[in-house]
Amino acid sequence: MSYDASTYLSPLTWRYGSPEMRQIWSEHHKRLTWRQIWIAVAEVQADFGVVTPEQLSDLQTHADNIDIPRALEIETEIRHDLMAEVKTYAEQCKIGGGIIHLGMTSTDIVDNTDALRVRESLNLLLESLVRLLAIFADQIEKWAEIPIMAFTHLQPAEPTTLGFRLAQYAQDLFLDWQNLEQLRNELKGKGIRGAVGTSASFADLVGVDDVPRFEAALSEKLNLTFFPVTTQVYPRKQDFNILSALSGLGASIYKFAFDLRLLQSPPIGELAEPFGKKQVGSSAMPFKRNPIRSENINSLARLLAQYPRTAWDNAAHTLLERTLDDSANRRITLAEPFLIADQIVSAVTKIVEALTVNQSTQAKNMAIYGPFAGTERILMAAVKAGADRQNMHECLRRLALDAWEAINSGKLNPLKSMLQSDPEILQYLTPEEIEVRLDTSNHVGLAPARARQLSHHIRTKIGA
Repeated sequence: MSYDASTYLSPLTWRYGSPEMRQIWSEHHKRLTWRQIWIAVAEVQADFGVVTPEQLSDLQTHADNIDIPRALEIETEIRHDLMAEVKTYAEQCKIGGGIIHLGMTSTDIVDNTDALRVRESLNLLLESLVRLLAIFADQIEKWAEIPIMAFTHLQPAEPTTLGFRLAQYAQDLFLDWQNLEQLRNELKGKGIRGAVGTSASFADLVGVDDVPRFEAALSEKLNLTFFPVTTQVYPRKQDFNILSALSGLGASIYKFAFDLRLLQSPPIGELAEPFGKKQVGSSAMPFKRNPIRSENINSLARLLAQYPRTAWDNAAHTLLERTLDDSANRRITLAEPFLIADQIVSAVTKIVEALTVNQSTQAKNMAIYGPFAGTERILMAAVKAGADRQNMHECLRRLALDAWEAINSGKLNPLKSMLQSDPEILQYLTPEEIEVRLDTSNHVGLAPARARQLSHHIRTKIGA
């Protein structure tokens, strides 16, 4: 099994995902795990007198002798990948080969291997998420007090702070971390239970009364809890829950990357992803600084969102004790979501760590749009001084729209002078009082405090 650039290779084989995540889902690691499970079963069988010490030792000696070319050669003849590995392993084990897979069905090995690889993948992903959350906490604390314009409906609204905006993304990611950690802690395997999950074959081998003790010993050796009830497979609902959680993680990262693309565009221009000195933004337009990292994240996350649909079908369409119509797609739909999640977490970590913050543009946008937010403060102050709320609202609305017209025609924001010279407003507020209320740089409420509180909470929970 050797492929090069002359044949199709998945981008996940070499372009996306870390070497560590690719290794978990490699063919070699899968077959090595198969053998580790066969050995674990043989160790327990030896304790029950079913397997001799010599047979067990033979299996252990040859555990690492993975021979994929030979296994594929056998598979070509028998059309069964796991039995091809059994035969390959048995050829290597002259003493113990005859007891490999004794009492088992294929999914006893495949499903437990999948559970173990999912757990390895979750461990790797959770470690990466802890690092990302710690970096977000650093940035939240750094920018907790810095005022920026918030946008609703993609229109300038009222001020917030950069730290508070970043806290929104971190909060979503923290929920993803909690969800994935819970799924990791509750992950279960099938157990070794034979063709339809009844453990009938093992009842014949060790006695029906000893099957629970047999399975408990195996669970301890694999450090894997088993579902209490299984058919030929473990419940495919577990796959659906895991892929849904990965898809949810993708949604959180997607939102950050999508927002960053908007904020990097020159009309706003407040934030930007890192841009290398030799990086090419466009093949045709040398001046461009395209947000290619964020676009790449959005592209991959969009694909990640689709996998739960197939997992739903696998869970819903497994007829009776088992059908095989999930087998082929699960070779793809377990590995690829983890590789994509691994890639986008890595990519967003690099962006957040080296996030470019343009404070001069933030200040400029505050100067342009901030005064409009001050009209709410003027409304409240005027009403408190005796004005009719509805009449004052209409007055402020009219003046604000006139100021927008001026800005759209290329003029400086005239709202301040318009408010300070309006006779109706001056009945209730002085020009000095109006000016104070138009300064919205501190009109951010509890944003700085809540941003810091969230940062502290995240650090406490993740131990960073």
